[in-house]
Amino acid sequence: MPVQAMTQQATRHARRVYVGGLSATANEQTVAVFFSQVMSAIGGNTSGPGDAVVNVYINHEKKFAFVEMRSVEEASNAMALDGIMFEGAPVKVRRPSDYNPSLAAALGPSQPHPNLNLGVVGLMSCSAAGLEGPDRIFVGGLPYYFTEAQVRELLESFGGLRGFDLVKDKESGNSKGYAFCVYQDLTVTDIACAALNGIKMGDKTLTVRRANQGASQTKAEQENMLLQAQQQVAIQRLVLHVGSLPTKVVCLIQVVSADELRDDEEYQDILDDMKTEGEKYGSLVKVVIPRPSPSGEMAPGVGRVFLEYADIEGSTKARLGMHGRKFGGNQVSAFFYQESKYAQGEYDAPS
Repeated sequence: MPVQAMTQQATRHARRVYVGGLSATANEQTVAVFFSQVMSAIGGNTSGPGDAVVNVYINHEKKFAFVEMRSVEEASNAMALDGIMFEGAPVKVRRPSDYNPSLAAALGPSQPHPNLNLGVVGLMSCSAAGLEGPDRIFVGGLPYYFTEAQVRELLESFGGLRGFDLVKDKESGNSKGYAFCVYQDLTVTDIACAALNGIKMGDKTLTVRRANQGASQTKAEQENMLLQAQQQVAIQRLVLHVGSLPTKVVCLIQVVSADELRDDEEYQDILDDMKTEGEKYGSLVKVVIPRPSPSGEMAPGVGRVFLEYADIEGSTKARLGMHGRKFGGNQVSAFFYQESKYAQGEYDAPS
C-alpha cells in the first residue's frame, strides 16, 4: 500500500465528522457542496485552495452522514458547525464513534480554531455565549419582526437563560426567524420545548426542540411523557403570560383604577395616552376603556384597557411590548382577548 494511502487510512477516524438530522432530500452531492462552501466561508480551510470535503457517505434511512475532510485540522474546524441550518433544519455535527481522542491528539488540533468566522453562516461561538452542551434549544418559526427582547421574554416565561442568540442576517441585521438558547435550570429544557413547540405566534408556528436532536425528538418525547404534569402547568402559564392563541385584541390589566376613570377630563387623557402608546406597535383600530356608570356603579371590565388592532402582527407586537411595563407606577399584564367576547361588549371574561 502506498505511503499516502496508509497515511489516509490511519488518519481517517480523525478526518471524518458525523452529521445527524439530515432532511429526506439530502444526498452525497448536496452535503459535500454545502459543507465545502461553509468551511470556506468561515475560514476553516487550512489545507490550501479547493474543497475541504473529499467524501460523503449517507445513511438515508437514519438520516445521517459521515463527511470526510482533507485534514485532521479541517475536521476539527467543522466541529464548530454544530447546529448549522441545512435545508431548513439544524443539523448536529459530532465526532464519529470510531474517533480515538488519544491517537487524534498526535495527528493535529482536536478543537476548532478560535478565530473562525462563524457569524457569516449564522452561528456564534457557543462557549462564549453560554450555548454549549446537549441542552441547547433550537427555536424556529419566529415572526421576523420579533426583537431580541421579545424573544427573550417569550423564552424566560420558563426561567432565566444562561445563553441566548437570535440569529440575524449579517448584511441587513434583520432576524432570520430562529434562535438558540440554554436555560440556567437545565431541568426546564424539555418542559419549555414541549410547551412552546407548535404554539401560534402571529402567522407563524413555533418549532422548538433540543438543537442536537435535529428533526427527531424521540428521546425528548420520552422524557416529556414523564414530565406531563409539569408541562401542563407551564402551558397554562404560557397562555396567561404569552398568549398561545393570538387575536387582534390585547387586554391590559393593572393600568388604571376606577377612581381615575370617573373624571371626564382624566378619562380623556388616559384614552389619548393609550391610543398614542398603542399606535407604536401597529395599525390601531380602536381603544376601549370601560368606566363606571354616572351613578357610580361598576361596569363590566372596569380597570381594563382594550386595544383592537387591524392585524395579528400589530396585536402580537403590542402584547409583547407592553407586558411587564410600568404605567403610572403599576406593572402591566397584557394578554390576548377573545374577539367574539370583545365584539359583544363582554369585557370581563377571565384572563
